[in-house]
Amino acid sequence: MDFKAQILQGIPSKLPARKEYPKDANRAPKRKDILSVEEKTLAIKNALRYFPKDWHTELAEEFANELKEFGRIYMYRFKPNYKIHARSITDYPAKTKQAAAIMLMIQNNLNPDVAQHPEELITYGGNGAVFQNWAQYLLVMQYLANMTEEQTLHLYSGHPMGLFPSSKNAPRVVVTNGMTIPNYSKPNDWEKMNALGVSQYGQMTAGSFMYIGPQGIVHGTTITVMNAFRKILKKDEKPNGKIFLTAGLGGMSGAQPKAGNIAGCITICAEVNRKAATKRYEQGWVDLLIDDIDDLVERTLAAQQNNEVISIAFIGNVVDVWEKFDEENIFIHIGSDQTSLHIPWTGGYYPTDISYEEATILIKENPTLFKEKVQETLRRHARSINNHTKKGTYFFDYGNAFLLEASRAGADVMAENNIDFKYPSYVQDILGPMCFDYGFGPFRWVCASGKQEDLDKTDKIAAVVLQEIMQNSPAEIQLQMQDNITWIENAKSNKMVVGSKARILYADAEGRVKIAKAFNNAIKNGEIGPVILGRDHHDVSGTDSPFRETSNIYDGSKFTADMAIQNVIGDSFRGATWVSIHNGGGVGWGEVINGGFGMLLDGTKETEKKLKSMLFYDVNNGIARRSWARNEEAIFAIKREMKRTPNLKITLPNLVEETILKDLF
Repeated sequence: MDFKAQILQGIPSKLPARKEYPKDANRAPKRKDILSVEEKTLAIKNALRYFPKDWHTELAEEFANELKEFGRIYMYRFKPNYKIHARSITDYPAKTKQAAAIMLMIQNNLNPDVAQHPEELITYGGNGAVFQNWAQYLLVMQYLANMTEEQTLHLYSGHPMGLFPSSKNAPRVVVTNGMTIPNYSKPNDWEKMNALGVSQYGQMTAGSFMYIGPQGIVHGTTITVMNAFRKILKKDEKPNGKIFLTAGLGGMSGAQPKAGNIAGCITICAEVNRKAATKRYEQGWVDLLIDDIDDLVERTLAAQQNNEVISIAFIGNVVDVWEKFDEENIFIHIGSDQTSLHIPWTGGYYPTDISYEEATILIKENPTLFKEKVQETLRRHARSINNHTKKGTYFFDYGNAFLLEASRAGADVMAENNIDFKYPSYVQDILGPMCFDYGFGPFRWVCASGKQEDLDKTDKIAAVVLQEIMQNSPAEIQLQMQDNITWIENAKSNKMVVGSKARILYADAEGRVKIAKAFNNAIKNGEIGPVILGRDHHDVSGTDSPFRETSNIYDGSKFTADMAIQNVIGDSFRGATWVSIHNGGGVGWGEVINGGFGMLLDGTKETEKKLKSMLFYDVNNGIARRSWARNEEAIFAIKREMKRTPNLKITLPNLVEETILKDLF
């Protein structure tokens, strides 16, 4: 059967032969053995729902073995034989272009060049899943192939509940991931429900089909690193020869060395998984691989002496680097961490005193001891960071729950009031006041034709639009505008495309709408093929995350999730092609609610109307909330937007003099 025929058949009519897992695959961590015997039986019963009774005897034993070996039922036998990657939108069997666009994005998320653990349908973050199993993938692709413009596919944590009648203006797909009752939103609840096959962790852009490889976070990381150096360096001083020390080379964190190169510093990024580090090196995202700590010291000193711009992947534990550099008195200018500490007990973070291979066994065989070792390592990690910050190192939490988990481990990371952390989140210090409050965030697009020339043309279109906007931009956002113009003009030369022909660019509502409109006109005129719009959930208004995206909200509302819920509902009736809302993502299950969207541009007037309405709301919903929280930059931005858009009426805060509040209680 050819590719299209395989898509159209969904679950095969004949039971396919059992498959062996590829020996060189980067396997997902073995999950916790958390189910009782009765629950394991229920997990098998749940999995067999997808298949005819004649297959149940054979599959029951196979799925039981998967559950024993991996802690999950992935149904690997049903992984299709064709190569999974983003094809041209015209290559998909579909009755509507919107459905074909979603199929393209799903396959990009599962492309082995893009995905962290593709055999287990995990895109990044160790557990950020597109689907729970391969049966769900087959059914979703089949539903999308048969969908009309008056149907909507509803996905419950990867499971396709079915096609429901809707309207042409409704989203074609509505995605929910991990939306549990609040009292059942602890990490072990996820472990249990995911093992049962009834819920999943969609991360941020994994379960919403909007991941575009490490490029997706490179721009935000570049902005963060550049501005971190701007905070500590003298006005005319440059970052070359200065050290940025961090950890993590998996999915999203793999962007760090590339961003460090663009920012112009020495980046040292530790990674315990040799396969992950080697993959980034082979993809050209890191310049040098080193697995000996003494060699790392020697190479770092040489880079400092020569004022180099270089990225080094150290295959080992970052705690060893922090401690060794302290012993050798190597000054670290900027420090952070981007390991997957949202899942600290299942492979997101590794202890120092045992090997990576030993640790992966310990996760399954003795999870209690593994947790103890992780927490001891976190305490050591924090102690060494504290030693460096006393020497002048600028350390910030990169939103991966490092400070949160370190505090839970009893590490010395709390401020004097024993409420706040002693180190800021990068959103508190950098992205919040400099970008999100002004409405700037990670707008992204994918050229659905798969052609490089289309991506080149969209880069040029975006650059021209931004240059035009900048001419009349206020002084408050001139730096952001210039950084983004520089970024898009150099985007191709930085060779960041992995998988789909995609691009990311920080832009505000004005920029997003005008760029999208220019794309739509170019499509109408036959200059480029269709374009798929989206964004990272790590944005102005898509995510409520008290330790990351909304960490610079100080009115007591940072633990509420109204903004993210309003965002996904508001986008859905303003023209999004698909919408998603997730529990978890970035800092962990139960710690954040985040939403996303996708929108297909097809060159029509109807689409132009939708993009203006939806993109405008998608950004300004967040600015309005940030303004109400009394964020000075957001108040400026929303007032400016109301002048630009008379139909926008936002409730503004009345600011109170602090002297009035003194001695009231």
